[in-house]
Amino acid sequence: MNAKRSGSPAQPEYIEAESSPVQGGRKFDIREAALTLFAERGYHATSMEDIGRIVGVRGPSLYNHLKSKQELLVDIMVTTMKALLAEFCLANSSGGPSERLRQAMESHVRYHATHPREVRIGNREIASLEEPAHDLVVKLRSEYENKWRLLIQEGLDSGDFSIPSPRVAVYAILEMGIGVAQWYRPDGSLSLDEISELYAEMASRLLSGPVPAAAASPTMTGSSDHGD
Repeated sequence: MNAKRSGSPAQPEYIEAESSPVQGGRKFDIREAALTLFAERGYHATSMEDIGRIVGVRGPSLYNHLKSKQELLVDIMVTTMKALLAEFCLANSSGGPSERLRQAMESHVRYHATHPREVRIGNREIASLEEPAHDLVVKLRSEYENKWRLLIQEGLDSGDFSIPSPRVAVYAILEMGIGVAQWYRPDGSLSLDEISELYAEMASRLLSGPVPAAAASPTMTGSSDHGD
């Protein structure tokens, strides 16, 4: 184990969240309408006429503000992933692995709780993206997952965490946070602060608790998983 790594981030870098290119005035209204319709109906079931109807603009006139419906989808999905990456880097900027894990989990939960439309679109519309945007979003998702894996591996190396598979741990933690978008309501019995802190505690316990004997078998801890 390398305990001296525990006090500093594995990758002390910052990614500035990129503002949406579809913003300001009428463009903002168009993007908001697209967000709602893509989330409710799906990308392919939404026409430019549907979007124009909500913002009070005839379908063909929308092309005065943007190139295509695809531009809206690309903007939504790329901006979402860049925002998640920026927030992760901020949460991962100081403290030991355990502290940074909690901060990252709180950030992950908060984003998904407050962006349910983006989450729904991101979960089901990846196949609707055209190239090169499809490859870009896939790469951004992989980068996000990899940053979580590096943080967890650092905690394993320092002795802060005890988990047989960093890859499985990342999937479990990310899905936990993503799922909040499905049920969170601002007027619910728990505040967003309470929910994010609770999820941070659950993530911490997931990685810090004793490893069941079956999970610690050679099959789970083999070399094929250590490079994740």
